[in-house]
Amino acid sequence: QVQLQESGPGLVKPSQTLSLTCTVSGGSITTSYYYWSWIRQPPGRGLEYMGAIGYEGSNYYNPSLKSRTSISRDTSKNQFSLQLSSVTPEDTAVYYCAGGLGFPPFDSWGQGTQVTVSS
Repeated sequence: QVQLQESGPGLVKPSQTLSLTCTVSGGSITTSYYYWSWIRQPPGRGLEYMGAIGYEGSNYYNPSLKSRTSISRDTSKNQFSLQLSSVTPEDTAVYYCAGGLGFPPFDSWGQGTQVTVSS
């Protein structure tokens, strides 16, 4: 069974870059046709899809966040990462990583990590 775990700072200052890593166990991020995504949920709001990196390394981004978002991977560590630049308090959210045969569907999720943007 694939398990995902997010890690990274819980507090980021405005204008800085938010960086999170998702460690995958029980499966490989290079498994054919799998996509590895980042999704967030701001307080009191619904889920917002941010983007994905595919099994072959290709990237897909939400157009509304594309200019500030970068998703990369480290196959040697079986990890993929999110960087969100120029953050504001509006980027405060619980950030989730997820995997699946698309984006969606997702068949595995991390537990989520709270990130607060504040000075």
